[in-house]
Formats: sequence, structure tokens, C-alpha cells
Amino acid sequence: MTHSDRYRSIFRAGLFDAQAGIVTGGGSGLGRCTAHELAALGARVALIGRRADKLERVREEIAGAGGTAQVYPCDIREEETVRTTVERVLRDFGRIDFLLNNAGGQFAAPLEGISAKGWEAVVRTNLTGGFLMARECYTQCMRVHGGAIVNVIADMWQGMPTMGHSGAARAGMLNFTETAAFEWAPVRVNAVAPGWIASSGLDQYPAEMREHIRGLHRLVPAGRLGTESEVAAAIVFLLSPAAGFISGSCLRVDGAVPNVKAGRALARRGQTAAFDGFHLAAAPKVLGD
Repeated sequence: MTHSDRYRSIFRAGLFDAQAGIVTGGGSGLGRCTAHELAALGARVALIGRRADKLERVREEIAGAGGTAQVYPCDIREEETVRTTVERVLRDFGRIDFLLNNAGGQFAAPLEGISAKGWEAVVRTNLTGGFLMARECYTQCMRVHGGAIVNVIADMWQGMPTMGHSGAARAGMLNFTETAAFEWAPVRVNAVAPGWIASSGLDQYPAEMREHIRGLHRLVPAGRLGTESEVAAAIVFLLSPAAGFISGSCLRVDGAVPNVKAGRALARRGQTAAFDGFHLAAAPKVLGD
């Protein structure tokens, strides 16, 4: 196995040796990338998601790179399913040191066009499911043994036009993070809020959004979209011992987009250097030539 066959993390080798934890939404995008990094650093990773085939492909990738992962198909919106899935992870791994609440999803629509069913589907995925996963990890293991939780939210500051259901759920997840950090201490609970990231999720939006997506970099003070590895690095930091005195916080990974003031043009001075340590990273098709 060569160096190029493994995740090139900026964190020291063996950082998560003897630890085990859960990554939801581990079958693609940010979850897949972060699962690879955690496994490369020594963690045993439980991959959770609704599609077993996608999870199995990631498990095979991680195993091929010398890491350890197991697959647990689960609909995080279903309370009893979440409870029994966390029980299985504990039975198989013997511990749960960390939880990455990454699973999520939304669709583009103006508020007036969102049905109650559509609203509830997004809120259950982006808020309720994360709460259920965190509660079960806490009550079944972390309350006694400690641990760390990171909730992936989104750049929902200043609202999320055409994705109001997701914005409301993500804002709720941030408030849940702050509350859990108090009620569950010394378990650490933090959030990461990605902005526009060049991830496979961009290919899930309808064709009519293609040109908008391709022009997003022009709206970012950093001059580009973020990489999956940059989000993964923020997550790994918050799960690591270096963040031992950080809880109830939200780390933005967004190139300063929320700091753009209305009516003020961006100065075009180039772009920040990108970090990409994910050996299997692939650019979203929508961003291709």
C-alpha cells in the first residue's frame, strides 16, 4: 500500500487508536470523507445510513486502505430503529467514543411551495434524527464513559431562501447542540457548519440550478468552494483531545460567506489555498467543464 492509497490527514497517526464511533450519512459526501479520515487515524467506524449498498462500498474502501469499518443500515428518523442500531454498535465495538451526526437532506423550494409532508420529512432528517442518535449514544454509553458529539448543520445565518425547511431544522440543531453541551457535560457537543462545499451533494440538485451552483465561488470571499477534507478536518479537530475545552460551539467552514454585507461588492484578490487530503475525492459533475 502506498501513501497515495490512504487518507492524507494533517493530524498525527494513531490519534484515534482504540476508539470507536458512529458516522451517520457515511455512504457519500462529507460523511464518507470524514469516515475515511477517522479510520485512517485508527478509529473503528460504524457507518450508518439508509442504503446498505452505499455504506458497503465505503466500508470496502476503508478496508482497502487498512482501516476498520462496519455497516449498519438505519433510518435515523425512526426512534426504535435508532435505539436498536446503537445497541448493535455497542455490542460489536464495546464502546462509542464519538458520534458524527452528518446525515441530512433537503430539496430546493420556496416556502409557499413546501407541503407539510415535505417540511416534516426534512425536519425529521435534519433535526429529529440527529437528536435521536445523540440521545441514544449518550444514554447507552457516553453518560457513563464520556465522549464527543459533532453535529453537522449548515450556513443558515441570514436565512436559507429556497431551503427554509432545512434552515429551520439546522438552526434547531444548533440550539440543541448548545443545550446538550450544558445538560450532558462533560460529554462535549459541538457543531460544524459547512458553507458551499465541492461535494457529491451538489449533483443532487435539479438541472435548473446548474448555473447558479457553478457561479457560487464568485460569492465567496475566499474565492472558491470548500473541499470535503476541509470540513472533515474541522470535525476531527472537534472530536480530538485538542478540543477538550470546547463544547457548545459552532465552527463555520464557509469561506466567510455569512460576513458578506448586502450592497457591498467583493474585492477580487484571488483565492485561499485549498486543502484536500482525501485520496478518493472526486469533483462534483456539476462543476465540470
